[in-house]
Amino acid sequence: MARKANPLRLESLRVAVELNPGKRAGFLARLLEWRREEVNRALTTLNDRGVLFSEDERGGLWPFKSKN
Repeated sequence: MARKANPLRLESLRVAVELNPGKRAGFLARLLEWRREEVNRALTTLNDRGVLFSEDERGGLWPFKSKN
């Protein structure tokens, strides 16, 4: 059985990406004092919950903005 994601940690990652657009997962991991694997798992969980980020060719994460 999978472990449930901590909603506060997910929110802190979402805010960190929005405040640091274009930064890679490693930077966010250092910023939040998490392991890089934790960041990657949390990004997947956020994606599954409808919180979308785009990734540029260098691996930088950007808040996804709808064209609507």
